Amino acid sequence: MSKVIDKELKDFLDEKVIKYNTPDFIGSDPIQIPHQYQLKEDIEISGFLAATIAWGNRKMIIKNAQQMMEMMGNSPYDFVMSYNDDQLERLDGFVHRTFNSIDFSYFIKALNNIYKNHGGMEKVFSSHTSTDSMLPAITEFKRLFFSIDHPDRTTKHVSDPSKGSSSKRINMMLRWFCRQDNNGVDFGIWKNISPSILSCPLDVHSGNVARQFGLLTRKQNDAKALNELDANLRVLDSVDPVKYDFALFGLGVFEKF
Repeated sequence: MSKVIDKELKDFLDEKVIKYNTPDFIGSDPIQIPHQYQLKEDIEISGFLAATIAWGNRKMIIKNAQQMMEMMGNSPYDFVMSYNDDQLERLDGFVHRTFNSIDFSYFIKALNNIYKNHGGMEKVFSSHTSTDSMLPAITEFKRLFFSIDHPDRTTKHVSDPSKGSSSKRINMMLRWFCRQDNNGVDFGIWKNISPSILSCPLDVHSGNVARQFGLLTRKQNDAKALNELDANLRVLDSVDPVKYDFALFGLGVFEKF
């Protein structure tokens, strides 16, 4: 892309960020689930669980994520830290597509291990970033998450970029927690991770729009495509590249671009 096209594209996308990076966005997005809470750990756990099931119909994602919160008594951190076998039985019957109560119960156990033995989610992620990427931290998080006895079937519900995944749902969660947002959408509660190293949540919508603008040439939405998209978004804004998720996603979902 030429510098002129860069400027025109940047101006256009910046306008779309302003349009969609507003509190109005929350009501139609899974980010509304962690927005119910004030306690940092409640935001983390509810956000992680909501992001984990964030594929498919958005209304169904939000409905089922809300059901997860209700099954935990609307106190996710307390539930994770003090659960017993009887309480885990409360989760029986939960299902969102291929994520079911077996997976949900294991997620509670794994989160308990993360908070009790590894300093919590923020420490795990912030301790394993590279100078320009969150991808090593996502890989390490998955390793720790499944470091206790676990059902094989559940491992597919946490992505691993070292295996070629674009890790869309975890990157979305990381945007929520790390991005310093003056508009009240993203939380910015993790202060030790620079938003400059975050990756755009790459899905069918953001990927297709990015290709139309020449920000992405690779056809698959995988880790290699994510690296290409990240590099181009960081040219547009080296400090806050993932703000363009609002533009790409908004153009794709709301404007059918």
